[in-house]
Amino acid sequence: MVSPAETRLAAARRIAAGIPDPELPMVTVADLGILRDVRMDDGSLVVTITPTYSGCPALTEIARDLHGALTEAGLGPVTVQTTLAPAWTTDWITAEGRRKLEAAGVAPPGPVRHGPVPLTLSLSQGVGGPARSRCPLCGSPDTELTAAFSGTACKALRRCRSCGEPFEQVKEL
Repeated sequence: MVSPAETRLAAARRIAAGIPDPELPMVTVADLGILRDVRMDDGSLVVTITPTYSGCPALTEIARDLHGALTEAGLGPVTVQTTLAPAWTTDWITAEGRRKLEAAGVAPPGPVRHGPVPLTLSLSQGVGGPARSRCPLCGSPDTELTAAFSGTACKALRRCRSCGEPFEQVKEL
């Protein structure tokens, strides 16, 4: 038999997982891997999130959205806390999150490199060096970085050399 506390916790996890990211609304906080935990502590819900970047301005909105949705569902009291360790990595984006990003025309990040990263300093490679990202519109790997930052610090601007279309890319971290 499922206890009322277990039912409440399952509902809270489902609702929290469905909160959209304010900067990338096509994905949820669970898709991005920033929803770290939903647990009970002395009858209160405690939701733990991790920012994609230290000082990420969206974190305040995410916390507010989580608190509001859970309270509105009658699952309060709710505390939303932030943890910085371990640091978020783009490896935490789910396969579904990557699919949603690409479907919305945003290139998902590639895998994070571990260990030494080869670095060639050359202006001919453009801003940011030789990293490539497939075009989410036509699929071509022939893309170029046009700006290291987009509307947010976690995204870059790229252009596809095949179809000519610009697109955003979530940076690897």
